[in-house]
Amino acid sequence: MSAPSDEVQDGAAAPGLLRSLWDQFGTLAMALLIALGVRACVVEPFRIPSGSMFPTLLIGDHLFVNKFLYGPRIPFTDVRLPGLREPRRGDVVVFEVARGPGGAGIFPADQRPDLPRESFVKRVIGLPGDVVEVQAASLSINGVSMPEEPTGERFTDPSGITSQVLRESLPDGVSHLVLDNPGRAGINGRFVVEEGRYLMMGDNRDDSNDGRMWGTVRLAEFKGPAFLLYWSWDFQGSWASMLNPITWVDLLLHKTRWSRIGDGID
Repeated sequence: MSAPSDEVQDGAAAPGLLRSLWDQFGTLAMALLIALGVRACVVEPFRIPSGSMFPTLLIGDHLFVNKFLYGPRIPFTDVRLPGLREPRRGDVVVFEVARGPGGAGIFPADQRPDLPRESFVKRVIGLPGDVVEVQAASLSINGVSMPEEPTGERFTDPSGITSQVLRESLPDGVSHLVLDNPGRAGINGRFVVEEGRYLMMGDNRDDSNDGRMWGTVRLAEFKGPAFLLYWSWDFQGSWASMLNPITWVDLLLHKTRWSRIGDGID
């Protein structure tokens, strides 16, 4: 009579073990899937690695990208679901470009699908069909000059170069800050924006590697507009240095830009 009893106990052990494993790891797996879904379709973090968007964005700014506004892209495809609106002139957008071997050369991602992709952040200046002209940091769109007003402020970058801060006004009541350094030669020229594409430019007009050099971008390469700074610090060291507690004390007391945390993107 004992053998059947043992068989019943053994049979019940397996479901009990599976339930225990699910209790321990199932919730974690579900949380991970939800986090990945949010990152893919709703919000994604991004770190500013360069000064091309000075003075709007600083090196070491960490921001959130709204991936839902233009329509979330289905992962591993170029298919984009319907969004709430189209990109507008003046939006600060994170998007993908193709980068050549060893970091040499930047290309529109759809024109070099053989190359690895890298995320950039710039401002939408040219909409589909626009003609954009840049001369000595002054901007005109479709033959209309965009007003620039001096703010009386100056901006000094980490290399010690000082530029004037101007407020540039774009159509539809959009305005934002740009840098102008008369001693530096930016990229001038006339740029025709093809249908279905956008011309992206940095606010640091005289020192920005942007669409004036390598071309225009499709909506399919847009991740979304930046909308919130969630962290900002002036950290240029290696990640290995983060293992030193003294580094953290210095960062939190002297190099964290507490006043920028929680700011929206102009």
